[in-house]
Amino acid sequence: MPYQNFFLSCLLVLLQTSISQQEEQSQLLLVSFDGFRWDYVNRVPTPNFRDLMNEGVQVEKVENTYITKTYPNHYTLVTGLHAETHGVIANEMYDPIHNKSFSMEGPSVYDAWWWEEAVPLWVTNQKAGKKSGAAMWPGSDVAIGGTYPTHYLSYNASMPFETRVEKLIDWFSGPEAINFGVLYWEEPDESGHNLGPESPLMDPVIADIDDKLGFLREKLKAAGLYDKLNLIVTSDHGMTQLSHDKIIELDTYVSRDLYTWVDKSPVVGILPKEGKLEEVYSSLKNANPNMVVYKKEEIPEHYHYRHNARIMPLIIEVKEGWTVMQNRNGSFMLGNHGYNNSLPSMHPVFVARGPTFRREYTKASMRTVDLYPLMCSILGLKPLPNNGSLSSVQDLLVETPTSKPEVLLTPRQSSYAWAVGSILGTALVIGFLFIFVQQVTQRQLPPLHLSNSEITQPLL
Repeated sequence: MPYQNFFLSCLLVLLQTSISQQEEQSQLLLVSFDGFRWDYVNRVPTPNFRDLMNEGVQVEKVENTYITKTYPNHYTLVTGLHAETHGVIANEMYDPIHNKSFSMEGPSVYDAWWWEEAVPLWVTNQKAGKKSGAAMWPGSDVAIGGTYPTHYLSYNASMPFETRVEKLIDWFSGPEAINFGVLYWEEPDESGHNLGPESPLMDPVIADIDDKLGFLREKLKAAGLYDKLNLIVTSDHGMTQLSHDKIIELDTYVSRDLYTWVDKSPVVGILPKEGKLEEVYSSLKNANPNMVVYKKEEIPEHYHYRHNARIMPLIIEVKEGWTVMQNRNGSFMLGNHGYNNSLPSMHPVFVARGPTFRREYTKASMRTVDLYPLMCSILGLKPLPNNGSLSSVQDLLVETPTSKPEVLLTPRQSSYAWAVGSILGTALVIGFLFIFVQQVTQRQLPPLHLSNSEITQPLL
């Protein structure tokens, strides 16, 4: 019996060590610099982005979800779902079933009902018994399904980036450390709208984002987290240049008494008044060669933007660089996003590094929806149903499993799991043989005469 107790104690220590190491290995921080286009890193010196590429991975083309706006894509990043599925289909929405309106600039943003067609990753993480932290991420200060992140900051655009970082570092370093964090920063989106992405004044804005990334890296290093934590830096969309010469005025083609305008350019939801759908559609469908008007059921299937009540009966999509307004009296921006997600100007940056990522590896393309199953794999979580594919991005990771496709969404084992398993297996075999020999020697009986209870007892 003493041998059995000693053996079981050793196994317990090994298992506890393995679990502790795996938990330490699975920390993940997802960072979004709003509106950071994929090619901004090539425009000015960006040494911190370059260091991450050299230390980890880069994806050259990331196809985000339609429409390429802030709220739809930030929710796609943490759900792996297209907008039609997760329900946050625009920055401004109207739900005709419940007669409710949503605006990213109003109190409706805190109504959890708008978000609850999907479950964000921080909720899934916490349901698995782990802890999450969120610094200003869209939707993270909302009780989605009755659950907030373990730690979160209520949205406050005036809070400096550095303060947000310091909060996250505290959450990752505390006695009950989080294993998953999300961090959002408003730039360079705001400057891109005001200046236009082609303006030379954008150069110092981009350089400042690189400096902020450098601040984050230094803080992670100072906290002893840099080599333990997996860091993903990306964005929701890119940005394209606008012109006063490329404005479409709807008042020229149709009376505004016939419809309600929902959301803003370049993809506008049109809600015709009762009985006026055909009249509005006929007035607009061939009105201007620089815009396309779709009935909801005619929206191309590959847009993944058809199957939700919040998508209006008609949508207007304008060509890249064009703006649709009711008339020129409205405010005008020099840069915008929201255009077709196939356009390179709409694609975001993507770099990542950490213990689970390869080094100095460049991937040609991925989809934003693929990030969710990838993050679930890193965190050891079972992903909820999603539109992504782990197999499509598995090559970004250190290990590429050879298992069948149907099990690719199960939590991926860490890089040392095989070694730990081998040690445990060897210990089991040695322990069994040691106890077996002891029993035989002490009782001086042939092995075949041992009772079942004598054989199995040491393994209980």
